[in-house]
Amino acid sequence: MTEYWDLFDTDRQPLARQHKRGVPLVEGTFHVVVSVWTVNEKNEILLTLRSPQKELYPNVWENTSGSVLAKESSRAGAKRELQEETGIVANEDELLFLGTARKASAFVDVYMVKKNQKDLTITLQDGETVDFKWVTLSELDQIVERGELAFPVAYRFSQFRVVIEEQLAR
Repeated sequence: MTEYWDLFDTDRQPLARQHKRGVPLVEGTFHVVVSVWTVNEKNEILLTLRSPQKELYPNVWENTSGSVLAKESSRAGAKRELQEETGIVANEDELLFLGTARKASAFVDVYMVKKNQKDLTITLQDGETVDFKWVTLSELDQIVERGELAFPVAYRFSQFRVVIEEQLAR
């Protein structure tokens, strides 16, 4: 299935056009990506291991993330990506918005969702992920230091680490 994204300008104003995934974006146009940090009742963070068949960043850890589809809200995209990649079902109101980071061609909306681990069955997405684990914030810091977290995820994590830590303390 071909994916399409809504396009935005540098101020995140809609351009009333769509873009086909896989085609390079025109300079000055952006799409929306979501990044979801899933946390359990012990304040452990869910990581998934990227498939060795992935072209970019194979065999490294990541959090849930993906592009928002055309006509889909950011929260709806986060909810969908979370379910597709992990099997975790969340209501949109459970997704705590942490902020937005701007990349060269995307606005990345970062969310956190808190779930009771005992209520979860993790279902990995074929072709995307091959394993998962729950880690503490300090373990995640060590994973980043060792270069075992996909670079874009590590970069976003560094941008939002303080906010994530504040949310874990609540």
